[in-house]
Amino acid sequence: MEETLAEKEAAYERFVWDNLKRNYIGNYLHGMLGMTGFRLVNAPTFLPAYLHLISGSNSIVGLALGLQQLGSVISPVFGATQIEHRTKVMPAAIWMGGLARVQIVGMALAGWFLHGQPLIVAMMVLMFLFGLFMGTQRVVFGFLMGKVIPLSRRGRLQAWRNATGSLIAAALAYAAGKYIIKANLFGNGYSTTFMLAAILTSCGLWALQILLKEPEPPSLPARSRFSDRLKDFPRLILGDRGYTWFLVMQMLGTAGRAATPFYAIYVTHLMKTSGAVHGLADTGTFLGALGLAFIGADAISNLVWGYLGDKTGFKLVLVLSMAMSVASTLLLMTVHAPWAYFLAFFGLGASQSGYMMAAQTMILEFGSREEMPMRIAISSMAEGIMASLGPLAAGVVADQLGYPAVFSASIGFLAVGLLVLTLLVREPRTARLAAA
Repeated sequence: MEETLAEKEAAYERFVWDNLKRNYIGNYLHGMLGMTGFRLVNAPTFLPAYLHLISGSNSIVGLALGLQQLGSVISPVFGATQIEHRTKVMPAAIWMGGLARVQIVGMALAGWFLHGQPLIVAMMVLMFLFGLFMGTQRVVFGFLMGKVIPLSRRGRLQAWRNATGSLIAAALAYAAGKYIIKANLFGNGYSTTFMLAAILTSCGLWALQILLKEPEPPSLPARSRFSDRLKDFPRLILGDRGYTWFLVMQMLGTAGRAATPFYAIYVTHLMKTSGAVHGLADTGTFLGALGLAFIGADAISNLVWGYLGDKTGFKLVLVLSMAMSVASTLLLMTVHAPWAYFLAFFGLGASQSGYMMAAQTMILEFGSREEMPMRIAISSMAEGIMASLGPLAAGVVADQLGYPAVFSASIGFLAVGLLVLTLLVREPRTARLAAA
């Protein structure tokens, strides 16, 4: 006799709990090694500094980072349409994750073999493609975690994998600045750093492929065309008031983080002006120390954010992390001393880790499981739009009006986002329990 939907749901839950240890380890290794590598690329130190080094322009830095985010605008929806109807999504995850890592290898090779204008153009193209595949990867791996890790375990999983990954990344960031970039290892210290990042992230992907055991969902939506899923956007966005305002908050928060790539450039400029940093070698050491503060804070704070989120829900984590970002930016603007720079980068690292963990986890808690891939895609698309325009606008403003104007705008966006979050977004975990 054919199983009922309730029996299929029960079997699905049993599979999840029976394979939790294996899947937990797989997600942990993937997240830890992936974060270690991606942090070296995405931290607001090495890549912005390298782009500024080869171009000498804040506008070029903003344009390149904007192109990276532009790649992630439409690709999440494509990623969602490719997996939402599949019983197993791991094969698609390997392809999408692998293609993202190829772009980091390309950045390393470009630095070794190209110079001048061709290098700048190549970096822009590679960063666009990197964003394109990172957009699809975010949907796929977020959906995978939602399938195999129960809600009550997601915070602590992210806490430990992010903490250990960030600790390793923090040590590597310091070592990369001091021993790789300063020494110009293998002819280009930045390229060597990017290649190291690609190797580490690839190891994480292999670990997940080997260990993950994926359940088959009791029900699946029919396969839809890309254009049809775009037509569903109004229903998915407006059908849940909490998610609607959460999406508004995400866009404001992303706009507020557009200043992030310019923090290291700003501080390095101030230190050079004051005579505290001399030459490329000392700049590499200084960037490594800032990277250590930023990523080290990520490591330490993740344990707090993860357990706090599991206990209270992740809205509180979002509130605290956005408030910390505002405070850290104010410190960076008002106190021009080395200790203040490191403390500000520590606060910015902690706030970014809390924001990313909370935003990515709360998306999984709105609506039904069948709609989860497309919700992740919509949020990624909305963030991508703001993140592609933000750095470009910030780069132009930095060139025309200076860095303080960029940081002031960042504080304004974050403050409005914090207000929307506090007043208009209910904790989805509490709202679901109240409706039950």
